[in-house]
Amino acid sequence: MSASTTAATASPGIASRWIVLAIVCAAQFMVALDTTIVNVALPSIQSDLDMSTQNLAWVINAYVLVFGGFLLLGGRAGDLFGRRRLFASGVGLFTVASLLCGLATSAGMLFAFRALQGLGAAMLAPAVVSIITTTFKRRP
Repeated sequence: MSASTTAATASPGIASRWIVLAIVCAAQFMVALDTTIVNVALPSIQSDLDMSTQNLAWVINAYVLVFGGFLLLGGRAGDLFGRRRLFASGVGLFTVASLLCGLATSAGMLFAFRALQGLGAAMLAPAVVSIITTTFKRRP
């Protein structure tokens, strides 16, 4: 086997690792972004849903509290059910909850859907770290 054949055979494995890294980093970026980006939309949310200033804080808190509260459980669930399965489920739940947040017509609905987003984020965030660790683990 020539050196070029060996390099061509090894390339798909290396390329797929970088694709995996790009996908999981994009998902983790969305989790981190969603924590803070809603601050920009708070004035619009307040006027569209006729929310009080006190209730406006719950738009952020519903996400952060559920995310932080279920983060350890998300890591354990990844161990039990598989990190790839949990990552895919977390991305799916996060995506659906994001769509539902955009369609919310009341403050209560928005709070519930933001909490659901936090749950999806808590499922996928520990899986991201685990996937990166196992994908780029050096083997002797």
